[in-house]
Amino acid sequence: MPTYRHPGTVITDHRFAVPLDHADPSGERIEVYAREVVAAGRERESLPWLLFLQGGPGGRSPRLVGRDGWLDRALDDYRVLLLDQRGTGRSTPADRQTLPGRGDAAAQARYLAHFRADSIVRDCELIRRELLGEDGRWSLLGQSYGGFCVLTYLSYAPEGVREALVTGGLPGLRSTAPQVYRAAYPRVQRKVEAHYARYPEDVETVRAVVRHLREREVRLPGGGRLTAEAFQAVGTMLGTGAGSHSLHYLLEDAFLPGVPDDQLADSFLAGVQDNLSYLGRPLYAVLHESIYGQRSASPEATGWAAETVRADFPQFDVDRALAQDRPVLLTGEMIYPWMFGTDPALAPLSEVAELLARRAEWPDLYDPQRLARNEVPVAAAVYHDDMYVDTDDSLATARSVRGLRTWITNEYEHDGLRVSGGRVLDRLIRMVRDET
Repeated sequence: MPTYRHPGTVITDHRFAVPLDHADPSGERIEVYAREVVAAGRERESLPWLLFLQGGPGGRSPRLVGRDGWLDRALDDYRVLLLDQRGTGRSTPADRQTLPGRGDAAAQARYLAHFRADSIVRDCELIRRELLGEDGRWSLLGQSYGGFCVLTYLSYAPEGVREALVTGGLPGLRSTAPQVYRAAYPRVQRKVEAHYARYPEDVETVRAVVRHLREREVRLPGGGRLTAEAFQAVGTMLGTGAGSHSLHYLLEDAFLPGVPDDQLADSFLAGVQDNLSYLGRPLYAVLHESIYGQRSASPEATGWAAETVRADFPQFDVDRALAQDRPVLLTGEMIYPWMFGTDPALAPLSEVAELLARRAEWPDLYDPQRLARNEVPVAAAVYHDDMYVDTDDSLATARSVRGLRTWITNEYEHDGLRVSGGRVLDRLIRMVRDET
């Protein structure tokens, strides 16, 4: 196990062999990587463990240098394990380069069906027993989709959990994919309208960009095709604390000054690509809607729910907005089937994504009855204006989990854990310990 140092920390690499299918423990195995971080000088102390579950799906653990951000507060109390969830980071990869080795699209889809929260939690349980022993318990910190995984953990294996902390990630226990997106579009609209109220000049800039994209074929630096609908997805930036300002700075450089044919600037296209490309996180797109699949909520396939539900919200239609001289609404983190034709990182996975969208009878991820009897201390930050996770769903789940305490705040957006300098984590730690 390689060990090295960053400023103020000691880091140890861990690799674990886990079953691809936990129902077949003697079958194929894949590798899961995790990075252990402890405060310098405390590496030999018997500290409690904190497992960090990253947002996503398909997000690798953060690459932090030294006692950065929330990690600084965590290292006061814990030995931290940063997990690269299966398929991400330094774990056995699952992307356009590796998945063809699994066989045809049907074989790839069967493989990826084992990459949801249920499998992630079972990986964690094997890792816990290896690091802490059969009776050892650790604390959980779940950010966004990591919070979804925490609720799965409390449903599947609460005996392994000492305490649980969730930031911006309490899912609807029985919310289907269509229900999730019917709630999401109005939230996104409110964020976009708030952005336009803050930066009124961006209304015309966005209209000019989408008119340009309707009239010309535009390619991003990496070869992806930038359509008007693809450009709308930059609205996903509005879910973070500084996102509105970052979007404004992106838009203010949209066109080259002094060029008569309104040419889009390379710097603008590079910034758009940085926000839209799934090259570094393909599983986010491929698996996104499957995280809402549960047979007891709906035995049907998720079926490109964001695309289907969008028809109920005609105000997001680009051509209608242009024709009616209205502001063009941007979209959020919705995944649409046409993205697999415009993004080169996703194009080889289009058939796989289609098969997963048609897949029905997904296993349940949450056990409401077990959660109602929960005995693990849980504290959750619910961001009142969260664009990515529905507040009503989060509060309903909070009421359904015995002993779960919530901190409802609009001081932070969805990225509060990352940008608060440890304040969000400190508040949750004190809450779970009944110190506040």
